[in-house]
Amino acid sequence: MKKILAILVLGIFMTSCNQEKTAYVDTSKLIQEYKEMKDVEAEFTAKSDSVRQQLDAAASEFQKQVQEYQANMNTMSQTERQEKEQELMRQQQMLQQQQQSQGGQLRAQSDAAVDSIVSKVKDYVQDYGQENGYTYIFGSNDAANSIMFAKDGKDLTEEILEKLNADYETE
Repeated sequence: MKKILAILVLGIFMTSCNQEKTAYVDTSKLIQEYKEMKDVEAEFTAKSDSVRQQLDAAASEFQKQVQEYQANMNTMSQTERQEKEQELMRQQQMLQQQQQSQGGQLRAQSDAAVDSIVSKVKDYVQDYGQENGYTYIFGSNDAANSIMFAKDGKDLTEEILEKLNADYETE
C-alpha cells in the first residue's frame, strides 16, 4: 500500500513538474489591429493616392496630345505624321515606365515597412513569452491555423495587443 501511495505521489509530482505553460495568439488580428500597422497603412494609402494623382495628370496630358494629333493629322505631311507618332509612342512608353517604376517603389517601401512591423511583433511576443514564463506561444491565422483546440483563457491576443499598442503610443 505504501508503495502504491509513493508511486502515485511520485507520478503526480513528475506530471506537475512537466507541465508547460502554453497559449496562442491570433496573429492576423494582432497585426491588423496594431496601431502602428494602421498608421503605416494610412501613410501608404496617402502616398498611393498622391502617386495615382500625379500619374493621372500625366496620362491626361498625354491623352490631350494624342487628341490634338488626331485632330491635326490630316493637315500634316507623311513625314510630320511619322515623327509625331514616334514622339507619342516614346511618351507613352515613358509614361508606362514611370507608372511601373513608381508602383514598384511604393510596393517595395510598403513591403519593407510591413516586414519590419511583423518582425517587431514577433520579437515582442517572444519577449512577452519569456517574461511571463511561457514554454510555447502558438500563432494562429486564417492561412495556416496550427491550433486545433485551445482552452478558454489561453488566447493572449488581446493582452499582447493592448501592451503592444501602449508601447507604440509611448514611442
